[in-house]
Amino acid sequence: MEDKKNCCHSARRTKERSEKEYRDLINRLNRIEGQVRGIRKMVESDAYCPDILIQVSAVNAALNSFNKVLLGNHIRTCVAEDIRAGKDETIDELVKTLQKLMR
Repeated sequence: MEDKKNCCHSARRTKERSEKEYRDLINRLNRIEGQVRGIRKMVESDAYCPDILIQVSAVNAALNSFNKVLLGNHIRTCVAEDIRAGKDETIDELVKTLQKLMR
């Protein structure tokens, strides 16, 4: 029987995430959103440019970390399941995704 918590639906391009995975991703996004709001406040209050740039760099690092977690989860679930099922086109999709991430 299929594990619904890790079910990937590539035709519909959706994924059912476990409660823990969902919570972790949302918590990361909430922190990033707060950081971006902080940067906006810095701009609105005429903060010193290097201070803003450092905060932008922190947001970029947080987004990169989010991508790593999401990609790792994707490979362990969707990609692994598709490869086991003989769906080699998933490898091509992963390669294209990685190429876009590395621009």
